[in-house]
Amino acid sequence: MNDRVYNNGIERLRSLERIERLEVEKVVGLCLDHKKINSVLDIGTGSGVFAEGFYKHDKKVTGLDINPEMIAAAKGYLPDVDFKIAHAEDLPFDDNTFDLIFMGVIFHEVDDYTKALQEAKRVAAQQVSILEFKYIVEESGPPIEHRLREEFLKQLSDKVGFSEMQIVPMKNLVLYHFIK
Repeated sequence: MNDRVYNNGIERLRSLERIERLEVEKVVGLCLDHKKINSVLDIGTGSGVFAEGFYKHDKKVTGLDINPEMIAAAKGYLPDVDFKIAHAEDLPFDDNTFDLIFMGVIFHEVDDYTKALQEAKRVAAQQVSILEFKYIVEESGPPIEHRLREEFLKQLSDKVGFSEMQIVPMKNLVLYHFIK
């Protein structure tokens, strides 16, 4: 099993402390602020915390996760949202299917960063937004060796061919917008 994949229990994903730390409402607002976003693909949806945030803004949301237990939990919270089991590196959608592709604190867990970002770009009509941990040692979150440097993400953005990468520092995390 990938040692970067979250496996600490579904209930912890929806703790009030975690929701506040992730700044869910602020992140959702910042992702929707750029352009006219009607459809969202939430990759690594977990229990659907961010999917729920986008859904509350009347967006058509689809959630993906590799863990069937997470998909079942997400469906329990959001029965009207479409959830599928899939890997970030192999998205089961046509090109330009979603206005926004969102990855909330899961990009550091993918097996192939380039392939995952290429796939996200392929199915995104407008932008890919990735929320990640700051590259600092902290008590919570993944160890430093699993965190991603801003420079690495900028190089990846250029390699994959995005026209622009915007960096939005948050209180606890960093939101990256990759614009097509």
